Amino acid sequence: MNLQEFFADEDAVSPVIGVILMVAITVILAAVIGTFVLGLGENVQDSAPQANFQFEYVQKQVTAGGSMEDGVSITHTGGEDVEASTVTVQVGGAEAWSSSGFNAGNFFGNTTDAEDTVFGSTISTGSTLDVYELDQDSNDVITGGDSVRVVWTSPSGGTSNTIGQSTVPN
Repeated sequence: MNLQEFFADEDAVSPVIGVILMVAITVILAAVIGTFVLGLGENVQDSAPQANFQFEYVQKQVTAGGSMEDGVSITHTGGEDVEASTVTVQVGGAEAWSSSGFNAGNFFGNTTDAEDTVFGSTISTGSTLDVYELDQDSNDVITGGDSVRVVWTSPSGGTSNTIGQSTVPN
């Protein structure tokens, strides 16, 4: 090896590194732009709230001299506040309550918050929802083994998650 040739050679690695960096930046930009153009970034903010619910199974006499009807009392015990318009309560797969009210064909009840007023637009810690079966035809609609679920649906309607769940005892 000629020592003079070694010092005279001006080729370097920097042009190769520059090309690799330019390709990497181009790929990253294409991925970011593609995500937003295809709408994949829309539901990123639609994540279910982290809320805790307590389920208590009770009975209530619905009319004077009437039979005892099964019910469940659902209390928001902590975690994030939840927009009432995004929540439904399902008993045994049937919708029992939504922000528009109770499914009057099978269920009735009441909703209160910590100040003992009807739910506003937000379900906050201390809010309670009581759901009782409306047993006009002697068919039990809340039975042992049924699943009681608090279901959250994203405001955009893209996703839904169960944020609270319990099973009716036998």
